[in-house]
Amino acid sequence: MRNGKAAIPLFLPKPILLNICMEGKGDGDMRKVLEELLEQRIKAFVTDGGSNRGTDEKDERKILACSDRGAVIVKTYARGKALRQQNRDKWQAVLYEVHFQHLIKQKDFLYLEEEVEIREARFYDGDLADDYEVVPSQLEAAFSADLSLPEFEEGSRMAYRYDRRKAVQYAERWWNSHNPAFKKFEVDCTNYISQCLYAGGAPMRGYPNRGQGWWMRGNNYSYSWAVANSLRWYLAGSKAGLQAKEVRSPDLLIPGDVICYDFQGDGRFDHNTIVVAKDANRMPLVNAHTYNSRMRYWEYTDSSAYTPKIKYKFYSIHDDGQVKL
Repeated sequence: MRNGKAAIPLFLPKPILLNICMEGKGDGDMRKVLEELLEQRIKAFVTDGGSNRGTDEKDERKILACSDRGAVIVKTYARGKALRQQNRDKWQAVLYEVHFQHLIKQKDFLYLEEEVEIREARFYDGDLADDYEVVPSQLEAAFSADLSLPEFEEGSRMAYRYDRRKAVQYAERWWNSHNPAFKKFEVDCTNYISQCLYAGGAPMRGYPNRGQGWWMRGNNYSYSWAVANSLRWYLAGSKAGLQAKEVRSPDLLIPGDVICYDFQGDGRFDHNTIVVAKDANRMPLVNAHTYNSRMRYWEYTDSSAYTPKIKYKFYSIHDDGQVKL
């Protein structure tokens, strides 16, 4: 109390939206433990003062990344779903999915970021021993970083109109599901980006040579369609059909453009995203598969695959009659 009046707190607590449900079959006690773990993570996202932070390194990086760009997570919603349970002696393993929705405020801009995690929790004699995000395995085939690109004679370039709006609409429609018209991959990020580009009007070429062009037909496809490192090199060198121009910084990208990620900084690119919007600072927000997410901040510092050695490539998709958003 001060002068007979209640002191106004410097920081008002943000509202916490707790809506957690672990669906599916499984031991009730283990499900309760996972629900409590999710509740702790939600509180870490939306509670001021830092008392609940640090429960998950990835979550801590997201909080710090938001702070660095003048953004704050106002509300978080999480829904879990048990996928599979295995038992061996006193050990139990539960594979489960968590769909996070974060309402983020940055200046006067409010937007909803979403992400789906696949996690595994391991219990010993009923007690939680470990819980971690499952990192998808890489495609079995390894392709050379110096993917050879065909030479095209002058005048053979395929003109096309890239409709960025349609590319973004497709990215939003299929960010957390699979279009049955296309082959699905365990590591699906580049396949998803290729579909978005194709939906925007980028023309396929090169069939049936898998090492040339950019295409998919039935269950057959070019490496550049489905492999992250191959698409990166294709965008860098293509002179016909789908083409792109590398730009020096992410703020120069607009919706419909592509970002490539080399998490280890070793020259082999592991992941691709498509720009779907810009934040209040005019920086890209992206959608992706494999680590299914939408409206995610482009840097990926909150990714379980992130390392301090990460490198990026920024590609502006070429078109002959640009359709503006």
